Amino acid sequence: MKKLLIIFSSIIMFWSCVSGGPDIVIVNSPDKLHCDDTIAVYSPAGMKNQKDMKTVFLLHGWSDSWSKWGREADMQNLADETGWRIINPDGFYDSWYFDNADPQKMQWRTSFWTEMWPELDARYGLKPDKTFITGLSMGGHGAMNIFLDHPERFAGAGSMSGVLDLGATKERFPVWEIVGKSSIDEIPEYSAINRLESFSRGENAESKLLVITCGSEDGDSFVDCSTAFAQKCDALGLKYIFMLSPGGHNWKYWPYIIYYHLGWFDEHME
Repeated sequence: MKKLLIIFSSIIMFWSCVSGGPDIVIVNSPDKLHCDDTIAVYSPAGMKNQKDMKTVFLLHGWSDSWSKWGREADMQNLADETGWRIINPDGFYDSWYFDNADPQKMQWRTSFWTEMWPELDARYGLKPDKTFITGLSMGGHGAMNIFLDHPERFAGAGSMSGVLDLGATKERFPVWEIVGKSSIDEIPEYSAINRLESFSRGENAESKLLVITCGSEDGDSFVDCSTAFAQKCDALGLKYIFMLSPGGHNWKYWPYIIYYHLGWFDEHME
């Protein structure tokens, strides 16, 4: 079964930018985000109104926004070629897809589950056996953590160059401040890698697919924590795919490797 390859009521507004372009979903969240979240939704040509289709949440990395994937890659072509509906939410500059310990600051995770998810589900129909989540770098960690919150809502999750062990940030990013701690040594329970054991004991854990990829020329911390995450999946008997392939921490690698993630998600559904 394993492969190893080296609320305030949210106000929602929708519109299509251009024919064949994405739907733009704006979630007004003054209580949780204290701002709007803009979400781009790319549907395969001619399928904008279809519900219950295979869907992937695709998260961006640190210092970027909801539009980054669309600016760096041809997302509409990706949707048309693969038949996937692709959802790009805004994780903001450095939310790390967490709730801030200060309630007056961004509660991203709570907003996702109580505002974004219900509205996207109502509009598009998010079926657990057809819904996945993946992301790059900060978004790789965010994708795995969101999946681990409610694995029953997804068929699987992925990480591209993900910071799956927050200790690997080596204090470059003060993630601990977001969750109200004083140092990086105080946040092991927030790392996706340290939530795997609990997940493995849950119902139907063996039926979920985890995909971990990283460029072999990426920094040691990204390669090391991706490798360690895959090794822990193996030790726990989880279904996973791990691939190191040529590439760095850049936009040459991510638009290339996303095709592999979607292909493996397709195989898993079949």
